[in-house]
Amino acid sequence: MWRPQNRWAYAVPVIGLGAGLLFGVSATTSQGNDLRPGTRDLVQVVQDGNRRVASQAADVAGLQATVKKLGKRDAPGSSRLRTTQQTADAYADHAGLTKATGKVVTVTLNDSTRDPSTLPKGANLDWLVVHQQDVQAVVNALWAGGASAMMLMDQRVISTSAVRCVGNTLLLQGRVYSPPFRVRAMGDPAKLRKALNDSPAVQNYRAYVPLAGLGYDVQTSDKKTFPAYQGALDLKYAKAAQ
Repeated sequence: MWRPQNRWAYAVPVIGLGAGLLFGVSATTSQGNDLRPGTRDLVQVVQDGNRRVASQAADVAGLQATVKKLGKRDAPGSSRLRTTQQTADAYADHAGLTKATGKVVTVTLNDSTRDPSTLPKGANLDWLVVHQQDVQAVVNALWAGGASAMMLMDQRVISTSAVRCVGNTLLLQGRVYSPPFRVRAMGDPAKLRKALNDSPAVQNYRAYVPLAGLGYDVQTSDKKTFPAYQGALDLKYAKAAQ
């Protein structure tokens, strides 16, 4: 007489065959590698990306220097060309394409380490982190204060550089940074500090410093040297000034 438990006599071999097939496919696909990329250390991924971008930026800077050197050596020596080159060199200085040396004001913004339970009534977790608009407020204020050159973290920036934050990290020219965020501006320290104090957006950020424990620090250095800007110069969207 057929009994229900006899069905396992057929099911077990089928299950075993299916499992063996899956193991074989996995082994072939992985080729010895982990099939679970999500388990990789995210910090290591970011650090590897930063190193790769920094290396590529150094390569670009070297190639740009070589092109400039060859251009000066091999170009025809006409007076018109020399005049054009002199004009380009003058603009390069103002555009941030050359090194700059002078007095520097450094602004440091940092996330709060305060226990959320100690925040004032009505507060939320957004109070505890530095946001994109906070970094942009400092950058805008320093430009308005007459900054002749600027650094954001370890990169030279110019007036068209974009400040973008993803979560509580800063994305700048292909590299990712974690707080504290440092903005360094070269110029007249008194004017730069006054511009920071007069900026409504910076004032708004500073209002949260005592309330939420955010970091805000301003320091002045007598003499620093900034490297030349090495980012892209092509504008995708531009409109002529009227």
